[in-house]
Amino acid sequence: MIAIIDYKAGNLTSVRLAVEALGACARVTSAPGDILSAERIIFPGVGAAAAAMGTLASLGLDNAIRGAISNGTPFIGICLGAQILFERSAEDGGVGTLGILPGEVVRLAPREPRAKIPHMGWNQADFHKAHPVLDGIRDGSDFYFVHSYRMAPARNGDILTTTDYAGEVFASSVARGNIVATQFHIEKSGKTGLRMLSNFLAWDGKESPKC
Repeated sequence: MIAIIDYKAGNLTSVRLAVEALGACARVTSAPGDILSAERIIFPGVGAAAAAMGTLASLGLDNAIRGAISNGTPFIGICLGAQILFERSAEDGGVGTLGILPGEVVRLAPREPRAKIPHMGWNQADFHKAHPVLDGIRDGSDFYFVHSYRMAPARNGDILTTTDYAGEVFASSVARGNIVATQFHIEKSGKTGLRMLSNFLAWDGKESPKC
């Protein structure tokens, strides 16, 4: 079963429809048992860090997510669902997050003074390492972004892609073990996003690229 985490926010329908467009079935769920028994987990994201953490804790999803990841279940976090995996977010005055990935989430700080926040629209992702979820995707491909904060991983080796927004280069996706986390919205990124999602649905949770 493919579980899409329902934390009472996020692009749940868009993600479910994207999965179904690839011929797979997914269950939108807020049940910890579903998360722990899922074959794959998708954590979509729209909203604010503090509210999301409060909902996850109240539903028992925080520990379910930690448990599933510890068990090796392939997991992908999208936008807020990616940011929430780190240790802390600067959003909402500062809030502790799941602490699964080392690093934090900070506010975007583009160098160009006229750059707008949130960063919204299409932008390219430059590859930093090979990974099965990038199979068949061209380096520098465009993905769709909507965010005011960004991931700041503590380990450079976790960075999968980077993106330049108005002079600020940031980690736009990371990968570690059985986790992939994308700042961009794969479900809104057209054929390229669907290819990445398709790769995730076929992924065994290991980082070795396909030969």
